[in-house]
Order: sequence, then structure tokens, then C-alpha cells
Amino acid sequence: MPFARLATATTPTCHIGLGLAAIGRPGYINLGRTEDLGEDRSVEALRARTHELLDAAYVQGVRYFDVARSYGRSEEFLADWLNARPSFDDIVVGSKWGYTYTADWTTDAERHEVKDHTLRTYERQRAETAELLGDRLDLYQIHSVTPDSPALTDKELHARLAEAAAQGTTVGFSTSGPAQADAIRAALAVTVDGEPLFRTVQSTYNVLETSAGPALAEAHDAGLTVIVKEGMANGRLADAHAPDALKAVAAQTSLGCDAVALALILRRPWAGVVLSGAATVNQLSSNLHAAVVDLDEDQLAALAALVEEPQVYWEKRAGLPWN
Repeated sequence: MPFARLATATTPTCHIGLGLAAIGRPGYINLGRTEDLGEDRSVEALRARTHELLDAAYVQGVRYFDVARSYGRSEEFLADWLNARPSFDDIVVGSKWGYTYTADWTTDAERHEVKDHTLRTYERQRAETAELLGDRLDLYQIHSVTPDSPALTDKELHARLAEAAAQGTTVGFSTSGPAQADAIRAALAVTVDGEPLFRTVQSTYNVLETSAGPALAEAHDAGLTVIVKEGMANGRLADAHAPDALKAVAAQTSLGCDAVALALILRRPWAGVVLSGAATVNQLSSNLHAAVVDLDEDQLAALAALVEEPQVYWEKRAGLPWN
């Protein structure tokens, strides 16, 4: 398991990863992107921003980097950065397949990505990822599995994923939607030749959306590494948009709402890696303070009161504009 490399790391930030969803393409659904990215969202501008963030993350102890075929040019940007730093051999790289980027480097496309979990898409995207990341790829995940995903029942696909695992690539999956727990439990039951297929799970979990927690604990107990995404709820928990209760706790800690929100996740015993989706170096540095936040029982209770029903949370997320 490539994540064993993180187990021996001594920096408190080693369990915070950097996801490139927000900076690998000009449009995404995070609140505040206009302020974060400004007007210049050219390929070269976002490439430079990505490399700046990767440098800052590495210096501060981050060792897991997360991309996807649908995150615009995120794999390309990461590959460029890695190729210029061949001595960085302690990094863990994860990517995802199952969505195709279709926005053509715009923010107002009719469809920004198209989902397809068929074997044909896996074979095409696996070749595309291999061309860019080569042997630097450690983890390949099915992108956004839901309970009705054919990826949970396609035996031929399972066999091909098992082949990749046998050749050294860790196989995982990510989840989204109000039925994340059902998808996680269904994926845990997938086996090939009597052996579990998946070794990692990446799910949305944050102050507002905690419904996947019990299933993620089960996945951890089954030996999977748990990666948490969208810990900032696509910007809804950032200082400018955070609920008053979160702002109050942040004030008590003298840190940002982002650090408190991510610290809550880091406290979970099943959380292996918690992703930062920072778009600026200042945001990243603030996110990394999560590793040293200590929350008391009253503060935890105040944050627990903010939890939304899963259906409500995901309806709000679906209503966020691409910007």
C-alpha cells in the first residue's frame, strides 16, 4: 500500500493532502473562486498556480496529491511538477477515472464533465493517465461511485482492475451523493478471486455532511485507507460563508474557519488523509493549521448542531454555480 509511506512520516501535516480539482480547470463549483483566481485562468496561469501550491504543500509536509481525468489538466500539471523533481520519492499520487472533462477550458459550458463507469472508459482513461503520470501513479480510483453504478457489478471491469492491482497500482473508489454509505458498503463487498478489490475509499465528509461516517469507519476496520474530500463543503465553510457557530469556534481557537472544519475531520480515527482544496498559498497554509487545532467538548457539540440532512446538503451542492 503506497499510503504506508505516510505512516512513517513525522510531520503533523502528512495526513493532509492537496486536491487539484479547483485549480486544474478554469471552472469549478467552489464559492469565492472569482476572488481566489482572478481574471487570468489561462492554461499557463493555472499551471503556474498549481506548481506554486505543490511547492508550498511539499515544503510544509504534505505528501499526498490528488487529481482526476475530469479535473481539466490537473494530471498534466502534476506530471510536469513531478518530472522536474525526480528526487521527490516520498510522494503518493492518486488519480481517478470515470468522468470525462468536456468544458473545453471554459466556465460556462453546458456540461463540464460526463460520467461513464464502463470498461471502455476505464481502458481509455487508464491509457491517458499512464501517458502523463507513468509509474508515479500510486492509486487509481473510480470517480464518484453511487449505489447504482455499473462499476459495482461489472465483473469484467473488476478483473481488469485486479490486473492493475497485481501490477502494483492500488485500486480505490470515491463516492458522492446522499447515499454514500450504501455505495461504500456495496463496494466493500466486491471481491475478485475471493479477495477484496478496493484498498481505498474517498468520500465527502464535513461539518455539514457526516452521513458517510459509520460506513467509512467500517471501511477503515476492513483495512481500507480513508481519504476525505470536500471537507470545506465547496467553500460553504470558508470564513466568508461559514455558519455563525463555526465562526464562533474559530474565534475561540484564534484560527480560521477552514482550520477548524478540517480539524474536526482529522479527529476521526478512521480518517487517513484529509484533502485540502486550496486555490491559493495563503488558503493552503491556513488549512494546514488544522493539524494543531484542539477542540473541546463544547466546541464539538456546537459543530455537531450544524449537520444537515444528506438530501438537503446534496441539493444545495447541486445548486452551486460553476464559476
